[in-house]
Amino acid sequence: MIDIDIALVVLNWNGKNLLEQFLPTLIEYSPEASIYLVDNFSTDSSVSFVKKKFPEISIIQHNQNFGFAEGYNKALSLIDADVYGLINSDVEVTPFWLQPIFKFYNNNQNASILQPKILDFNHKSYFEYAGAAGGFIDKYGYAYCRGRIFKHIEEDKDQYGSSSIFWASGACLFIKSKDYKNLGGFDSDFFAHYEEIDLCWRAKNNNLSVDYISTSQVYHLGGGTLDTQNPFKTYLNFRNSLFTLIKNLPEKKIFPVIFSRMLFDGIAALFFLAKGKPLHTWSVLKAHLQFYIYATRMYNKRGEHQHLNYYQTRSMVWNAFIKKQNRFKP
Repeated sequence: MIDIDIALVVLNWNGKNLLEQFLPTLIEYSPEASIYLVDNFSTDSSVSFVKKKFPEISIIQHNQNFGFAEGYNKALSLIDADVYGLINSDVEVTPFWLQPIFKFYNNNQNASILQPKILDFNHKSYFEYAGAAGGFIDKYGYAYCRGRIFKHIEEDKDQYGSSSIFWASGACLFIKSKDYKNLGGFDSDFFAHYEEIDLCWRAKNNNLSVDYISTSQVYHLGGGTLDTQNPFKTYLNFRNSLFTLIKNLPEKKIFPVIFSRMLFDGIAALFFLAKGKPLHTWSVLKAHLQFYIYATRMYNKRGEHQHLNYYQTRSMVWNAFIKKQNRFKP
């Protein structure tokens, strides 16, 4: 029995081609949910296209590009539903994909955040980088997933069943609306990238659950807005990961972990330079400068509780590059 109300919310910025490609299956395979398009002040014909082609979709238009974080915050404040399903415009859903989500929420009263299995749209038997079979972090805040360790991607052989995870991917994430509001939503200072890890860490610090549902499956194209070669994406990832650490680490861990992490970042900057990518080196340096500027502001956002056991693996860098371990080990 379906007795919860899910609103699927797609954030868009100049993605008319993606909407044309992926909205038809979202509509066809999601009859149990309402669907919203949130437009981040696109300059292409996205909005007029959706109004004409998919009149059943509700549209929320922003008057400027608020980024991923604030773009969702402003839109979700206008949407009345029990559960928000945040889904990227470059995600293809599958038949009956929502049934396991409804079932889990109906059978688990305390369920909060859920992520389905995220596979690669172009290589459908493999996990996709952004989320795979659910996310974790190591002691230094490096994010990794079951099915994806740095750039090593596993083939999906149903090796990862439904279970508790540390973070769910913003590419496709479900969260109870009351929890989203109580947590304050995404941190608008992030703009984009790492905001879902920060949200999930705050949820964990407030004893809320984050779960992976293996029986619900979607395919993610990836790189629809910013590809991996974009220096701005490098800047956001390095800066926002430091923001996440200072906001959520246990108090006594803040200095040693962030100090170590910034040393590792410096090594990464030199690596970019050696690879002939000076703009990415500058992105790392600029991320650190912004961290110094915003450190006090971020520290003041800390909640009342931080849990010591926030990681399962001490160092994914050591495991992946020294021990050559490219698969998830609890």
